[in-house]
Amino acid sequence: MIDISIIIVNYNVKEFVKNLLYSLQKALDNFTSEIIIVDNASSDGSVPDIKEKFDYVNVIANKENIGFGKANNQGLQIAKGKYIVLLNPDTIVREDTFTKLIEFMKATPNAGMVTCKVLNPDGSLQLACRRSFPGPWVSFTKIIGLSKLFPKSKLFAKYNLTYLDENKINEVDAVSGSFMVFTKEVYEKVGGFDPQFFMYGEDLDLCYRVQQAGYKVFYVPETEIIHYKGESTKRSSIDEGKIFYNAMHLFVKKHLSSSFLVEIILRSAIIARRFIAFVNSYKTSLISGIIDFSLFTSAYYLAEKFYRPGNWSGFPEEVKPWIFFFPALLQLIISSFGGTYKRNAISVLRAVLLLIVGFIFSSALTYFLKQYAFSRAVLLITYIMAGSAYVVWRFIAKIVLKIGIADSVKNTKTLIVGSENYCIELSKKLDKSITDIYTVVGFISETASGIGKTFGNYSVLGSLENIVKVIKEEKINKVIFASHEISFEKMFKIVSQSDNVNVEFLVAGTELDYLVGKSSVTMLENIPLLKVHYNISEASHKILKSIFDISFALLLLLVFPFAFIYSLFQEKKGCFVTFILQAPFVLTRKKSFVGPKNTSNSQLYLGKQGLTGLWFFEKSNLSDKSAFNKLDVYYAKNQNIWLDLEILGKSFSKMFFDKEK
Repeated sequence: MIDISIIIVNYNVKEFVKNLLYSLQKALDNFTSEIIIVDNASSDGSVPDIKEKFDYVNVIANKENIGFGKANNQGLQIAKGKYIVLLNPDTIVREDTFTKLIEFMKATPNAGMVTCKVLNPDGSLQLACRRSFPGPWVSFTKIIGLSKLFPKSKLFAKYNLTYLDENKINEVDAVSGSFMVFTKEVYEKVGGFDPQFFMYGEDLDLCYRVQQAGYKVFYVPETEIIHYKGESTKRSSIDEGKIFYNAMHLFVKKHLSSSFLVEIILRSAIIARRFIAFVNSYKTSLISGIIDFSLFTSAYYLAEKFYRPGNWSGFPEEVKPWIFFFPALLQLIISSFGGTYKRNAISVLRAVLLLIVGFIFSSALTYFLKQYAFSRAVLLITYIMAGSAYVVWRFIAKIVLKIGIADSVKNTKTLIVGSENYCIELSKKLDKSITDIYTVVGFISETASGIGKTFGNYSVLGSLENIVKVIKEEKINKVIFASHEISFEKMFKIVSQSDNVNVEFLVAGTELDYLVGKSSVTMLENIPLLKVHYNISEASHKILKSIFDISFALLLLLVFPFAFIYSLFQEKKGCFVTFILQAPFVLTRKKSFVGPKNTSNSQLYLGKQGLTGLWFFEKSNLSDKSAFNKLDVYYAKNQNIWLDLEILGKSFSKMFFDKEK
């Protein structure tokens, strides 16, 4: 019988496996050994590369990803060593790792399974390397967060045993499947991993069965390994959090079936995790809605309390307090459907306009619900107060706190799918595109072999297998495929998997001269600008823009004399004062408050020169004239009154709070 059998389950981490194998060569010098690698259908070329460079390794190549537990079992069935080591592929072992642990097991007859100190790449202890079973109290303290709040408390920190000295040997409930050592004798008594566990939980289950068989599990920090945790899951499309909690639920059901409380806690954790993710994604819109609802309710209460004409004593007691909440809820619904609450922006003008719509609707509603039409004057006062409050808190949020200011430049976060040369060439053309402003986040390769590599200014973020996961994590807006490199079958498969993801898929022409999307064809080469239709040239947009410019210019003329006098005594006028002093140019229609930086482009009308524009607050990031021109063309193409207001708001913020100005 040989001394040690090393079993490694690999999935798309070829470079990590090679580093591990090099470290194993020295660590196994004093032992007879075998190394078994079970490959779970990697697409990064792991199998041929390992066979070529490490011909002494026994490689089992699966045709599909059967999971961590099942793959380890394949290796366990053929292992011949007296000691069996289960080792993750993204680890590195010390030269004395096996020597120290085997010495401990020989000196401790009842030690059925051991692990060493498992370190993160930064040198900190990986807490999951030693832990307790998820009983009712342990699960509760972990999920509620008490274990994190009180890491040194024996009462609250049992899950990861953080109250124990990490440099002392301890008997523990369980160790991590990333590195565990046990004897062939133990394996023959308890068997391998339970195949019900796809990933996570199978190590807990095995440790539990080892102890049921009369053995003990030890944490032995006499030596250590480094674990680059999560490298395999980065290259997969699985939802690790969901699988983790489901694995805990399976463990409880199998071994702690009488603990109904634990099952409730774990199921609640899954629901809470999804709820937190939703709240985090829509926090701006949710907080805006809550603030608006509270302000409207308060305004209605104050209006009813202080407006008491004649003998009117206020709303009847039988309708309180619900009478204060219903109009606020109605306005919240109207504002929501009207688009007031955006994920990453706080709208001012739209909120006020929809308040007017809400007032008209509420006033009309009282004619049909006369039993609740107590005072239209109170309703009017409420809307005036609410409108003022809406504007004030939004002004504070956007101008003072700089919260909820969406980018006026609609940068489209883009992934490019294809080969290295294709991705580089297309990214260059996207940078030159004048019809849209693309932000190329990175590349996607057909297989996992290129993940992590850098080409030019971009990195390969994933493969076709985990592209949906990358889309979600990077908040991608558009994905561009190479029509001649990626089969339509694969494209359709990815699109079908992304039906709940808000992303647009485009296919690039074979000459990279156009993109085909669901509703448009975008040219990537230079376009005869006279043939392109832009919003700035439409009559409706021109009229609205002119009305706004004249109205705002007349308003600024009220403070023009003060700004002029102030400028006489100041050597440096400041951006906002300069802005006010140019109001007469806007009133005489020579300039516009928002527009292009220059109007020298004779091929296309881009609008009157602007006092502010996209160029005003983006210019710190732009270094050449062509970049400014691109912003001017983008503005002309997408101009509308809402965009103008957003640009003005962001420009004022820069005028007041950018010290460099």
